[in-house]
Amino acid sequence: MAVAVGRGFLVQPCSYSSSPTFHNKIYKPSLGSATTFWSTFAPQRYPQVAVQAQQRPTWLPGLDPPPYLDGSLAGDYGFDPLGLGEDPKSLKWYVQAELVHARFAMAGVAGILFTDLLRVTGISNLPVWYEAGAVKFEFASTRTLIVVQFLLMGFAETKRYMDFINPGSQAKEGSFFGLEAALEGLEPGYPGGPLLNPLGLAKDIKNAHEWKLKEIKNGRLAMIAMLGIFVQAYVTHAGPIDNLVEHLSNPWQKTIIQTLANSTS
Repeated sequence: MAVAVGRGFLVQPCSYSSSPTFHNKIYKPSLGSATTFWSTFAPQRYPQVAVQAQQRPTWLPGLDPPPYLDGSLAGDYGFDPLGLGEDPKSLKWYVQAELVHARFAMAGVAGILFTDLLRVTGISNLPVWYEAGAVKFEFASTRTLIVVQFLLMGFAETKRYMDFINPGSQAKEGSFFGLEAALEGLEPGYPGGPLLNPLGLAKDIKNAHEWKLKEIKNGRLAMIAMLGIFVQAYVTHAGPIDNLVEHLSNPWQKTIIQTLANSTS
């Protein structure tokens, strides 16, 4: 008679779970024969568990993103074919640059469409958007407007750059004529306060990933739309609302194909 003394641990997967869960099953063999001993500790067959990490979405399905684009940035789909973001410092700056360009594009597209709609409907006698810069205003000369724009934009961009270099430095008391609390930023690139965040959206900016994602997606779409408006104006010499009205008047004959064919002929 053989005496079997000890404990055996068997790791067994638990089914029907989103992640593999393991239970320790303890065997306490009692006194018995050698058959009991070997049947207790003999290797047993159980279904194999295959663990596969969920693949993150990328701009090209099946493409492995570069290691420095780990998905932590808003709108990061691993797109950097030129490797511009390999340097961490450069990547931080490119993120801010894309954010600013996206916001300008959204404002530009909205302004072009709104003023073009007023012009086409006859509500206001406005020039087409690409000729608006040549308009002379009575309240100030073109030179004065350029100087004022340079001063205001230069000041705003300088403050933004200083906040990028030293986050939070532009919210210190005395840095902006006592209005620091009204312009206090949430983090670089995301200004806050009642002036720039009047609705109080995304106050907890660290957990506002969804808001950041929506903004950068709309901004990228606006940049593509802005490029399309540029090309349309160059080819057709008309505004976007004019192009839309012309297309709707004859959808089968007034398309981008016919427009490009006529422009090259």
